Amino acid sequence: MIETERRAGTGSLLVLALSTAAFALAQTALLPGIGQLGRDLNASTADVSWVMSAYLVSAAILTPVFGRLGDMLGKRKMLIVVLALFAVGSVLAAVATSIWVVVAARVVQGAGGGLFPLCMGIINDSFPSRRRPGALGLISAIAGIGAGGGLLMGGLLIDHASWEWIFWVGAATAGLAALGATRLPGGGTRSPGRIDVPGVLLLAVGLTAPLLALTRTSTWGWGDPRTLGLIAGGLAVLVVFVLVELRVTAPLVDMRVLGRPTVLVTNLTMLLFGFGMFGAFMLIPQLAQTPEAAGYGFGLDATGAGLLLLPGSAAMLVAGGASGQITQRLGPKVPLTGGALLAALGLGGLAFEHSSQGAVIGLSMLVFAGIGLGMAAMPNLIIDAVPREKTGEGTGVNALVRSVGSSLGSQVVATVLAGSVTIASPVPTDGAYTQAFWIGAAATMVAAVAAFMIPRRSAAGDAEARAALPGPDAAASEDRLQREAAD
Repeated sequence: MIETERRAGTGSLLVLALSTAAFALAQTALLPGIGQLGRDLNASTADVSWVMSAYLVSAAILTPVFGRLGDMLGKRKMLIVVLALFAVGSVLAAVATSIWVVVAARVVQGAGGGLFPLCMGIINDSFPSRRRPGALGLISAIAGIGAGGGLLMGGLLIDHASWEWIFWVGAATAGLAALGATRLPGGGTRSPGRIDVPGVLLLAVGLTAPLLALTRTSTWGWGDPRTLGLIAGGLAVLVVFVLVELRVTAPLVDMRVLGRPTVLVTNLTMLLFGFGMFGAFMLIPQLAQTPEAAGYGFGLDATGAGLLLLPGSAAMLVAGGASGQITQRLGPKVPLTGGALLAALGLGGLAFEHSSQGAVIGLSMLVFAGIGLGMAAMPNLIIDAVPREKTGEGTGVNALVRSVGSSLGSQVVATVLAGSVTIASPVPTDGAYTQAFWIGAAATMVAAVAAFMIPRRSAAGDAEARAALPGPDAAASEDRLQREAAD
């Protein structure tokens, strides 16, 4: 009986890993081919930038929406829906003959952001407690290494096929995962209710405005009135969103849960991790593809740049698995804090030394191992801190925060590099790379401090949290503790 359950759990984990990989690869796979796509579709640089911006904004908005729908309607059902939407968007992009059709297809693909809270919720509902930390760690690690793997996959397809194949591969991966998802367990806790439409609209406007500003900073500049106006306007709308969510009976995001110290500080840590991770993913390939004539680059093609990240991606996967084991023995704060310190050390090392491929490979392995350790521990902290029937909502917000951090990291890096370009020197200076690596190191060091400040769970704290909840939530929390003891 135990062996049968173990095999079933392994099969489920493979399906969830494939689902996560489909979305994670799509985050960066198109980056090596974005220029070729623009040339093939006769699109301007500004128009092509919407291919990435639309995807990022759509994913940020739809992640908590599908997390909430999973809590309400069933996580397996919504996982299949999300995978189907992602596959449809991929096919539309692959056959597009206009840049704006690709942009619309990327909006549909953005539904894939809901994969993270849904996969984590399924693990929380159906895996025994002894296997849960490792499974959550693996999904988180795949979410991270997918960004590096996407660059390698995209580079290979651009160098040896065409940008359309990036979308065909995404459609095939999502389709296979959707078929596998039909065999996942269909049980789990549900939280009846309805979608908070005003909340969705406010969240959409509040996130879209600042994220749009961030994706345009390399063109407009940080001090441009359009940049500042969009950021200020978006933040104002998000304040209204919080006030509205505190008043409605069935909020899209339960601010009482989100405001718990453990959840709040963990989300801050995730923001900083996303900043450092995507900063490195943007910096290393650009550094690798800079001509050697610049005095510091390696002159590699897109495939070579992706291969340079491959050891780091492998280190992230191994570290993600190890994080689950450490979490079981010492708790999630240890790998989270230690991972942030490792990432900061690696990024600081890259600021000092990035003149050889060996140094970049070794230090990037340190960076991504630290990120893998830390990111794999975060879902365990979130899931432990929220009622069982709100895991989709809680992990959805955590994934949203990572998207915002990733956008911040990539855009700050782009601005620093672009600021060093002149007519006489059309490529960024070596000093700009040094400065950008230091910024990433500072962000991950602050993440380590934030992780260290996460409150420790206690029996008294758990009892106090249950007492503060309404009846149904308190009963669900009590039921969760009993099931944990039985596992």
